[in-house]
Amino acid sequence: MTSLAFCKNPTKNGDEKKGETQTDILPAADQPENYLPLLEGKRVGLVVNQTSILTQSNNMHLVDFLMMEGIDVKKVFVPEHGFRGDADAGEAIKSEVDQATGLPIVSLYGDNKKPAKESLKDIDILIYDLQDVGVRFYTYISTMHYVMESCAENNMPLLILDRPNPNGNYVDGPVLKKGLESFVGMHPIPVVHGLTVGELARMINGEGWLKGGVQAPIQVIAVKNWDHSMHYSLPVKPSPNLPNDVSIRLYPTLCYFEGTDVSLGRGTYFPFQVYGYPDSKFGDFTFTPVSIVGMSKNPPQQDKLCYGEDLRNTDLDHQFTLKYLLRAYSLSGKKEKFFNNFFDKLAGTDQLRKDILSGKSEQEIRASWQQDLAAYKTMRDKYRMY
Repeated sequence: MTSLAFCKNPTKNGDEKKGETQTDILPAADQPENYLPLLEGKRVGLVVNQTSILTQSNNMHLVDFLMMEGIDVKKVFVPEHGFRGDADAGEAIKSEVDQATGLPIVSLYGDNKKPAKESLKDIDILIYDLQDVGVRFYTYISTMHYVMESCAENNMPLLILDRPNPNGNYVDGPVLKKGLESFVGMHPIPVVHGLTVGELARMINGEGWLKGGVQAPIQVIAVKNWDHSMHYSLPVKPSPNLPNDVSIRLYPTLCYFEGTDVSLGRGTYFPFQVYGYPDSKFGDFTFTPVSIVGMSKNPPQQDKLCYGEDLRNTDLDHQFTLKYLLRAYSLSGKKEKFFNNFFDKLAGTDQLRKDILSGKSEQEIRASWQQDLAAYKTMRDKYRMY
C-alpha cells in the first residue's frame, strides 16, 4: 500500500523529552518481536486501514508485513473511510475482496458496526491497529468499542497495537452526558480525552462500559520512547480531511461547525484549517468548497464563495477553544437556527448549545464542565501507560 507522508519536519515545535525525536518513537507495529510470537499457528483477523504501517520498514502495511512473515491472515475489518482511507466522512463502506491481497474485507461502518459471530468463526485472534487522533467524536475509537464487545461475547483474544496520540498532551471539553451516546460519542469522556487507543481500551474494560459490563480479553502492545508531553506527527493521513498536523490540532476546535451550516473547509485542500460562510461579514479570507473525489462529496456550502478566517498558520501547540464557534454564532445572528440536530451529539451535551444561546462567554461556559473534567482526569490516571 502506498503511504502518504505529509510532514518533512515531524518534530517541528516539539518538546521531546530525554533527547528523543520522532524517529526514536516506536509504535507497537514497529515492534514485531513483541507480537509475532503471539500469532504463530493462529488464524488472524485484522482491524486496520491505511494508517496501519511499520514506519521503520519504509511504511510497509501491517497486512503485507504479516503475510510476508508467514502469518495466516484470514480477513480484514475496516472502519469509517475504508481500507485505503479514501472514503468521505459518512460514506457507506462495502464489504468486498481486496484485489492486492485477495483477503476478504469486512466493513465495520454503516449498518454493520460490530463484528458478527459468523465473521469470527475462522479466526483465533483479532488485531486492532488504527491511528486515532485523540478526540471523542473521531469514530475509530467507536469501532474499537464494538470490536471489544464482540471479542468479549465470543471469547476472542484482541491484540491492540498502540500508537501515539497527536492530541495526547492535554484534556479538555465537556464530558459526554448519559442519553447522548452515539457513534460519534460512546463514552463519558471529554472531547479531547488524552488517551491512546490502548489506554482507552483499558478504561472501557475497567469502567465496565461494554454492553452488560462484559470484559474483552485484550492485550496492549505499548509504544516505545513516547509519552503524553511529546508532539507526534502522523506519517500517514488518518482520514481524507485531516491532511496535516495543523488540521489534526484544530480538529477538536473546528469539528463543532459540523453541527452548523458554517463551512470548515470540506471541499478544499485545507479542511479543518479554515472556517467561513457565504457572507462577507465573516472575514476577509475567501474560499469556495467544491466536490472533491476521495475527500469531500457534496460539502457544506458547495460552490458558494465563503468568507471567514484562515487558520493554516496555527501553532502546533494549539489547544481546544470555543472562540471561533462563538464568533461565528454571533456574526450569524441566527440564534437557535445556527445549530442543526447534530450539534448536541458532537458536544455530548445539550448544555453547550443552551449556554451559547444564553450569551455566556467562553470562560463562563468552560466553568460548567470543570467538575466533570476533574473527575475524568482522576479516572484517567488509573489507565495511563505513558
